[in-house]
Amino acid sequence: MSDTATRVLSLEDELLDLLGPAAVSTEPRVRERASVDGSPMSPIIAAKLPLGLADLVVFAADAEQIATAVAAAARHGVPITVRGKGTGNYGQAIPMQGGLVIDTTRAKTIVDVGDGFITAEAGTPMVMLEQAAWASGQALWMYPSTAQSTIGGFLSGGSGGTGSIEHGSNDRGFVAALDVVHADGSAEILHVEGDEAQKYVHNYGTAGVIVRATVRLEPLREWRGLWASFPDFAGTLSVVQTIGNLTPTPRLVSGDGVEISAALPTDEAIPEGRSSLRAIIDASLIDEVTAIIEGAGGRVEAVREGPQASIRLSMLSYNHPIEWYQKSQPHEVFHLEVAGAPLADDIEAVESVFAGGKLHIESTKAFPIGMLAAPYVSEEDVYRGIAELNSIGVGVHNPHQWNVDFNVEQTADTAALTDPNGLLNPGKLNPDYTGARKGAIIS
Repeated sequence: MSDTATRVLSLEDELLDLLGPAAVSTEPRVRERASVDGSPMSPIIAAKLPLGLADLVVFAADAEQIATAVAAAARHGVPITVRGKGTGNYGQAIPMQGGLVIDTTRAKTIVDVGDGFITAEAGTPMVMLEQAAWASGQALWMYPSTAQSTIGGFLSGGSGGTGSIEHGSNDRGFVAALDVVHADGSAEILHVEGDEAQKYVHNYGTAGVIVRATVRLEPLREWRGLWASFPDFAGTLSVVQTIGNLTPTPRLVSGDGVEISAALPTDEAIPEGRSSLRAIIDASLIDEVTAIIEGAGGRVEAVREGPQASIRLSMLSYNHPIEWYQKSQPHEVFHLEVAGAPLADDIEAVESVFAGGKLHIESTKAFPIGMLAAPYVSEEDVYRGIAELNSIGVGVHNPHQWNVDFNVEQTADTAALTDPNGLLNPGKLNPDYTGARKGAIIS
């Protein structure tokens, strides 16, 4: 028996004793499910699968059990990958060196809802946080397009979403405090705030494991979901940024051309053969937004209220329309995250970088961002297109890689102290990474 297998067996025995048999599994199907994430959405990474397989899976019931599992694995020298639901990222949640996967989705207690903040365990779905916030007359600053994502997953691997027009990405004040555990063999849960808390955001759990999070709330507004349509994408593009720059700031403004719109889930508010525009706006803006849309040759298809309307629109933003588009096509489709004025001002130049290119667009306060999809040819062609997009003034973030791409140097410095044996999600933190970085997209 190899030394690695011996260490895993020893860890399994300890975790069974500490957490009980219901929390620990070595069943092949359980290990396989715990070792996949959103990678199949990337043809580049899908061709390289499988990238890793867990030897052991723990289903932690609370923050303390997450900490217990991390500490035990660190003492045994077993690699540790912590995950929520494995959505939205490609490769970052895969245990590339095997070892222990800690599934946090059972750790979903909302600990406290206060004036301007909410505290919850790492496995709590963002939609649960938003529902609790609404019940208190408040709302999250932001939540991701995959609203069922966990708070720990969103902070470790996400960037922004609904609410980012006003508040930017999730590293810009959204996090008030974190409770974290380090891979030093101790189950001590450390409370960090301010700049110290930011060291654990968007680095895939390589510098420490988030077990609880406290994030910002704001007063609840009278949000309305607004669906509109235009004869073509040019009409949608002409108003996306205008609507996004209104006051009070919209929570979300998304748009698609006719082809991607046709792939979205059936809804009478997304009429066939037209370009779809969707927004979450303050009720006071309905007349103004309607006038902007009609003045550009479009029409309002529906105005809906309530949290479900907002969640539905969120699930039709960012990479979700691309996923629907992928499913509708007979060939492989890839996408890049793109940003900059050309997305609205010179759509032909942007989409023509790749044969068959189609853009999904989002508003931010600074500039439009989006997802550029196209038929997949080769990895080399993707990188050729990235260079061409950069040459016409389009910022690009490449989702087809799994390296930490945000505050890389700071994360490496932190991990040297918090993960001295390199056990936290190994294979994801490369101090020499030179690729595109997260900040190229989310303002």
